[in-house]
Amino acid sequence: MIKAVLFDLDGVVRHFDERAVAEIEASHSLAAGSIAAFAFSEPHLTEVTTGRITRAEWVRRIGDHVENHAAARAWGATRSRIDDDVVRLAAEIRALGRTTAILTNGSDTVHAELRALDFPPTFGRVFNSAEIGHAKPDPAAFHHVLEALGVRAREVFFIDDTPRNLTAAAGLGIVTHHFTDVPRLRAALVGAGIVTTSSSSSSS
Repeated sequence: MIKAVLFDLDGVVRHFDERAVAEIEASHSLAAGSIAAFAFSEPHLTEVTTGRITRAEWVRRIGDHVENHAAARAWGATRSRIDDDVVRLAAEIRALGRTTAILTNGSDTVHAELRALDFPPTFGRVFNSAEIGHAKPDPAAFHHVLEALGVRAREVFFIDDTPRNLTAAAGLGIVTHHFTDVPRLRAALVGAGIVTTSSSSSSS
């Protein structure tokens, strides 16, 4: 039986304004996608998401690479929003007696970022890779969460928008769902017996 539902943060619960990113690059005469191409390359991404460097250092490196620190800082401050439909679904899951939590590949500023967004308590604990010292898809990140929540792999339903993270979780025996939108997520949760189609949020 599923006891805990584990959500990825970015791309599932929190979404960034991609148009704003494009505007930043254009306004600074940078090639489209140039900031993200470096920011999410290795070893920089793994170093920031495992806590080996701070987010400030990451942004500084980006600025060095694109030769524009103002653009890098603006990118680092890109607007984001919490998906209210996912929040309502998580609240429904908790109301049915199951644990909810977040597992994110984040930096040392994740908790401050979420406080700034008035992040709802609906998701329970927030597990941050920069604090764990291991980032998805490293199995150690998942083992940390399983131990902390006191559940077995087969008792967890994990939601992520990145296939390699899902593959790693499934390899441990965790039930997984590739997030694309809330209706498909709801259908998967119904199929797993976690929520029902008759709930008040089924129309969202």
